[in-house]
Amino acid sequence: MNVTSSVLAFPPPLPEQSARWLADKLAYYADAWDVAEDLARGVDELVVIDARSGDAYRRGHICGAVSFPHRTMTAESLAGLDRNKIYITYCDGIGCNGSTKAAWKLATAGFQVKELIGGFDFWQRDRHPVVAGDAAGNWPEAAPLPECGC
Repeated sequence: MNVTSSVLAFPPPLPEQSARWLADKLAYYADAWDVAEDLARGVDELVVIDARSGDAYRRGHICGAVSFPHRTMTAESLAGLDRNKIYITYCDGIGCNGSTKAAWKLATAGFQVKELIGGFDFWQRDRHPVVAGDAAGNWPEAAPLPECGC
């Protein structure tokens, strides 16, 4: 019996093509586990930006993230940022493109940026530290990272 494959209707790329494309994908995105590890270790090259509204930030945000709503990002408002940092943008989750808009605005202004896969939703699902209020908050020293399942 000859079975037609839906998966193979479009043949996979050569291994070299896959390696290039996947390296590019990893250059553009970070996941919650990697960001949490870096924040827990105190990696100071990164700045996590909550691109949601100020009200959403106050209700709860990634511990250590700064509020910078994408709607307020302009050449003038971005001018004070440190060009030696790598910015990680996030919004609510995969159904929101606020992090993409923020990342685009940062990139077009000459900043290095990555998006957080899954946003605040995936961050909470992984049970990483969250704080409420206007302050960014400090990473809790007594909060060990749970083991990553991947």
